[in-house]
Amino acid sequence: MAYKTVFMRYELKYLIAHEQKEKIMKVMEPYMKPDKYGRTIIRNIYYDTDSYRLVRHSIESPPYKEKLRVRSYAKAEPGSTVFVELKKKYKSVVYKRRLPMPETQAMKWLAGDVKLKEKTQIAKEIEYFMNYYRTIHPVLFLSYEREAFYGREDENFRVTFDENILCRQEVLSLQADVWGIPILPAGKVLMELKCAGGIPLWMVRFLSKERIFKTSFSKYGTAYKNIIYPQLQQSKEARIYA
Repeated sequence: MAYKTVFMRYELKYLIAHEQKEKIMKVMEPYMKPDKYGRTIIRNIYYDTDSYRLVRHSIESPPYKEKLRVRSYAKAEPGSTVFVELKKKYKSVVYKRRLPMPETQAMKWLAGDVKLKEKTQIAKEIEYFMNYYRTIHPVLFLSYEREAFYGREDENFRVTFDENILCRQEVLSLQADVWGIPILPAGKVLMELKCAGGIPLWMVRFLSKERIFKTSFSKYGTAYKNIIYPQLQQSKEARIYA
């Protein structure tokens, strides 16, 4: 199966209530089609350095930021396809490059235990990233239930709804079951609009009418601020007063 491996687009995020989601779904019907996979549970393993350098830099909202993760669209098996993704954002534009490969190979490659026989440009970029950050390793498992839609006339325009976003710092395996700590505010849904150019006028009008405004929300960044950082501070204080 051929997979798209290079993306360049805008990604706009909105935190909405379930009631607003239902309204948007009705407005979308004439213009959007549901993704062929339907409602899926997406699993991710995020990589960072020993000092959480990547996420700390990201939450400062710099003009340029980057991250590395491994993603699967179902519970993985050793030979099932997962995606090693290098995601960069410069100002408002998101650039994503990804490599599909068997789960076992992906994890061993990123751990430095095996080498790829064929070095594509994307593989070289990922290896450079790994070498540059040196201590980078898996730090977080993050999952969520996603419904995705694409435009009937413009397939590059996509709308996704993410719910039940969970994270954990242990059992960092795409072969594991989904469980963890919720990071979305109660009663909220994360909606993302993904497009290569402008948002369709019908969507702009609806968002304006309903007074739904763009927000900044990073799943990994929120997990770090709400869960990981407080734990690091507690550990630091415990060492000071020990």
